[in-house]
Amino acid sequence: MSVGYDPRSGELKQSSNQNIGSRVMSCEKGDGDPMEDPLFILESGEVYRNPTEVKMSQIVMPCHANHCGELSVGQLLKWMDSTACLSAERHAGSPCITASVDDIHFEHTIGVGQVVNIKAKVNRAFTSSMEVGITVSCEDLFSSCQWNVCNAFATFVARRTEEGKVQLKQVIPRTQTEQMEYSIAAERRRMRLTHAEIITDLLSSNTAQLGECQEYQGAVSAERTRVESVELVLPPHANHQVSTFGGQIMAWMENVATIAASMEVGVCAEAYQGAGALRHINSAFMTFEVLDKDRKPRTLPRIRPEPVDGKRRYQEAVARKKIRLDRKYIISCKQTEVPLSVPWDISNQMYLSYNNVSALKIMAARSNWMLSSEKNKVSLYTLEENQILCFKVETHVTVPAEQAFHLLSDLRRRHEWDRHYQQCDVIIQADEDDTIYRVATPCVSKGGKGQDFILLASRRKPCDSRDPYLIALRSVTLPTHPATEDYTRGEVLCAGFSIWEESNAVTKISYYNRATPGVLPYISNDIAGLSSSFYSTFHSCNKYLEENRDSQTVLPPSDR
Repeated sequence: MSVGYDPRSGELKQSSNQNIGSRVMSCEKGDGDPMEDPLFILESGEVYRNPTEVKMSQIVMPCHANHCGELSVGQLLKWMDSTACLSAERHAGSPCITASVDDIHFEHTIGVGQVVNIKAKVNRAFTSSMEVGITVSCEDLFSSCQWNVCNAFATFVARRTEEGKVQLKQVIPRTQTEQMEYSIAAERRRMRLTHAEIITDLLSSNTAQLGECQEYQGAVSAERTRVESVELVLPPHANHQVSTFGGQIMAWMENVATIAASMEVGVCAEAYQGAGALRHINSAFMTFEVLDKDRKPRTLPRIRPEPVDGKRRYQEAVARKKIRLDRKYIISCKQTEVPLSVPWDISNQMYLSYNNVSALKIMAARSNWMLSSEKNKVSLYTLEENQILCFKVETHVTVPAEQAFHLLSDLRRRHEWDRHYQQCDVIIQADEDDTIYRVATPCVSKGGKGQDFILLASRRKPCDSRDPYLIALRSVTLPTHPATEDYTRGEVLCAGFSIWEESNAVTKISYYNRATPGVLPYISNDIAGLSSSFYSTFHSCNKYLEENRDSQTVLPPSDR
């Protein structure tokens, strides 16, 4: 789900993309509970438990099941919403309402007699809204099997009180996982706020290739799938705030969508009282997977859209499908499963940018960096995980953080302090925060060829004082810039700068890089202790920043 704010009515308006599927259940003992145990022993010896965490366990009864004998997704959404709401209210200290729920992909079904475990905790609070992370797992009490069902992120808004709008207190992350979720929550919020723009750009973009609605033999009229339901709101439908809560509305919407199911189902919830006007409550888009008797996905008949609005909704559904695939391919999969270079186009720009920045934030949040060497206040750290080597170079400069951010953002000037950047040209200036460069680097060995890289550079300013400035780098693929015979095409999975303001004049700069095969030859001697070129490079960086501390910086020219 995503949320928008209508300044004319002052109302929050919801929409959702929920991937609701019926899948064959499989489990392994102890599998699928990615959330940490709630109790931690900090370095100080203090026992720590996240103060916003709420747990709920429910055994699935026949009254919770659907016609297939499995837990109804609507019922699960109600439980998830209730748990997340309690977590939000524990943090806010006041009543909260559900503003939105991000895409949910249900990995497994849950049967009668099995136990559902739901954990929720606040990842980050903004002004009056907060992100709550939700993890759902399932267990079979008799076989000791556990498996993950889904992960979700919900946005809750604190209700106004008699004193006015509630100003939420900040979340203070205490563990590595909490720090990661806190940091990435800002990126997820950024995507939610631009979701409508992404749909609009995708529909108008020539690269989207959505095409016109086609006539298919045996296509079913969209009007034949129309289902309407009227529910009378009764006391059992209310929550502890004596109002119909988001989970109950989602359950009603899922029930209607199941009847109409034809792959993507659009659902609209409206409310009225007496003869009053209709009020829009929620819009959702749910995706269903229909299985045959052998539990394999069935091929569904095509839909013939109704004229005018039907064709528009048809094309929007195609656009949403592309967005879901981009999110699953770029965002949802693990770093080890993502290819080094992902094809870039305007339709997946937001998701590549999100992945780029999030990967850097996750690397920066690691707590087990090992100091490898240090010289004149320039420190080199290494980290080896899953047979992948990462390194970090850290130094301090007497330049304001914002100016350092602007100077380091423009890769065209990096050759002034980094000898590895032989040439750097702007290929595409996608927007103020995302630029694609072609970087050429010199040859490492005699007689060999130099390397070139096609890099997406994503910049981020801090959301608040607990965030750094970020410049994230990763390789992308452009059909207009294939590999050439003159250079070996190198690839970067994750690299970039984290820039922290320690005072008005002192800034801490950390440079991170996952040592992919294309990068490793340039730094292997430093890592092995056979060279200290990293020191001279960042000494030059320090000098470059100080010499240009008062210079005006400009964005590269747009080449879209």
